[in-house]
Amino acid sequence: MKLKDEINKRRTFGIVSHPDAGKTTLTEKLLLFGGAIQEAGAVKSNKVKKGATSDFMEIERQRGISVATSVLGFEYKDIKINILDTPGHKDFAEDTFRTLTAVDSVIVVIDVAKGVEEQTEKLVEVCRMRNIPMIVFINKLDREGKDAFDLLDEIEQKLNLKVTPLSYPIGMGYDFKGIYNIWEQNVNLFTGDPRKDIEETIEITDLNTPDLDELIGSDAANNLREEVELAQGVYPEFDQKAYKEGHLQPVFFGSALNNFGVRELLDCFVSIAPTPLPKESEERTVQPTEEKFTGFVFKIHANMDPKHRDRLAFVKIVSGKFERNVPYLHVRHNKKLRFSSPNAFFAEKKEIVDVSYPGDIVGLHDTGNFKIGDTLTEGEEINYRGIPSFSPEHFRYINNADPMKSKQLEKGIDQLMDEGVAQLFRLELNNRKIIGTVGALQYEVIQYRLEHEYGAKCTYENLNVHKACWIEPEDEKSEEFKDFKRVKAKFLAKDKRGQLVFLADSQFSLQMTQQKYPSIKFHFTSEF
Repeated sequence: MKLKDEINKRRTFGIVSHPDAGKTTLTEKLLLFGGAIQEAGAVKSNKVKKGATSDFMEIERQRGISVATSVLGFEYKDIKINILDTPGHKDFAEDTFRTLTAVDSVIVVIDVAKGVEEQTEKLVEVCRMRNIPMIVFINKLDREGKDAFDLLDEIEQKLNLKVTPLSYPIGMGYDFKGIYNIWEQNVNLFTGDPRKDIEETIEITDLNTPDLDELIGSDAANNLREEVELAQGVYPEFDQKAYKEGHLQPVFFGSALNNFGVRELLDCFVSIAPTPLPKESEERTVQPTEEKFTGFVFKIHANMDPKHRDRLAFVKIVSGKFERNVPYLHVRHNKKLRFSSPNAFFAEKKEIVDVSYPGDIVGLHDTGNFKIGDTLTEGEEINYRGIPSFSPEHFRYINNADPMKSKQLEKGIDQLMDEGVAQLFRLELNNRKIIGTVGALQYEVIQYRLEHEYGAKCTYENLNVHKACWIEPEDEKSEEFKDFKRVKAKFLAKDKRGQLVFLADSQFSLQMTQQKYPSIKFHFTSEF
């Protein structure tokens, strides 16, 4: 089969939402349709590998924060679908932002009762910045919730999206009777029996037919006619080009728990979602149809099981085909590496694959060669960009609690930072190490993993830092920049890549510094 045919078969997308909107349930049900699991729920139970873990790591897992695989692949109607499951918990938002660099489209899950929540706003903003095509799935329709029009308005206003409903609910909560599928022009009746794989579908091309009254009762039928007519008058018609460019977002309604409305979402997704897209590198734009292989590391996952210190680097293939046992260039190290057992992910199993194509995600066993953002190619020196570090929100000094284990601590911190668990800054003044994280929970995770995986113990000391800003001077030799470095010496640090960072102790001091040194730019992400 030609490369182009393989590319056209691939759809790679991420599912994002606020915690508890039903993301895991939706993932399970999608796998169920793909025949990847026999009964929904299998994903959950097999995802967690019981290792030697203390209670708090167990809690972590039960809270759905650390999951054994974040990539799930399955086939549906001859299409190879790769789902990237993202952590919903806000302390792990940075992991989600990085995952979004590896997807070609996104499904946003929204809870019908809670509407648009804070975490969803942040994630959608990142998708919007990158013009990633989005489909919205409004979940939990079998519960009492907000009116469909109110929800659509809220999505438009809070998320700054332009929506068009491709399905419409018939009633809601106790009165929920089913869904009218505008995309396929049929009615799906809700029985409330989650064991039924697929609900009965009745084709209705014209809503004015009396058959509709017989099916759902005349009150519900009249209500549906009015609302659909109003919706089609208010919202634009679906336009695939606008959707692919990120300017129009189709909306589906359903109940993932009851396996309802999921097939409609999947069928539409398969036919409209983009195949693997070109990606910008610092040197040029790379097309997926190019013969030569290129790919980049967007996530590194070290196993939580301390008996096996295997790290997996997740590589998104951008162009060409990736073959087992073929040497590829690691651009940052400028050396060739070959991989004897690249993993692909099918539902909850890992399998060794011989060939992978653009859009696929491959797990490579890593002994410490990779860090996030690394590029692999067949020889061309290109660097993919678009994997930023965000300014952390919590800062603490990290101290060695066992002087005999300083080497282990150094190695542990180094590898965990490569994995993107947190960010490391070294003060210019005295070289003290500072760890910056998005959420306070990560400090516990780092402490636990340093002890159990590297045999090193650490303690933390609080540090009053409001924001970390990456510094970009107009002219490094200017008097203004020299003065800035002299006056702010004790607030300056270097990040892991050696970039200069200003650690502002308050909003006020940051504003004053910005005013005093107008030729210096202060960035809140490491990419500028």
